Amino acid sequence: MTGTTPATRVVELPTPWMREHLHDALAIYGAAMGYGDAVVAGRYGYAVQHTERTGFRAVGAFVETPDGERLVGFGYGYLVAPGQWWHDQVRNALDRRTAKQWLPGAFEVCELHVHPDHQSRGLGRQLLHALVADADSPVALLSTPDTDTKAFRLYHADGFVDLARGHHFPGDSRPFAILGARLPLAPPVRKD
Repeated sequence: MTGTTPATRVVELPTPWMREHLHDALAIYGAAMGYGDAVVAGRYGYAVQHTERTGFRAVGAFVETPDGERLVGFGYGYLVAPGQWWHDQVRNALDRRTAKQWLPGAFEVCELHVHPDHQSRGLGRQLLHALVADADSPVALLSTPDTDTKAFRLYHADGFVDLARGHHFPGDSRPFAILGARLPLAPPVRKD
């Protein structure tokens, strides 16, 4: 049928699969974030390290093509711990009470990206809910550019609250928002 959208499948990804396909996932990251090849290549080593962290989980969105299934979105995260770069940056960005309430045992939604050609179809929400559904944590945390984007609106709509706004991570001139949500997330509302 002309003009139809191919069916998308969202599944949990085994860690070995994720490691083997990190280049494909990071290409989506680059396209979604508007980053060039140098930034994407620099992210690879960190992503490999992330797969070794306690509580690591990954999910992927696949579409059927004439050549087989193709990854069009992914997300991954893990349990944060003192000594991890992101954890320590966030701890310093939050006031003491907020850090004490949110950081211990938190699951970081480290990466969640959908290729621009497949955005605005609900894949980000499906990936987010699949990623945190079985996370062994009472809360999920993430950072996102502090601007009115589809992703920012998605996180707020799905129960994430502002923990800090206007935070600058070293090496990035953009302000970021640090958001948190109690788990489990409420099921997404279907619009049929």
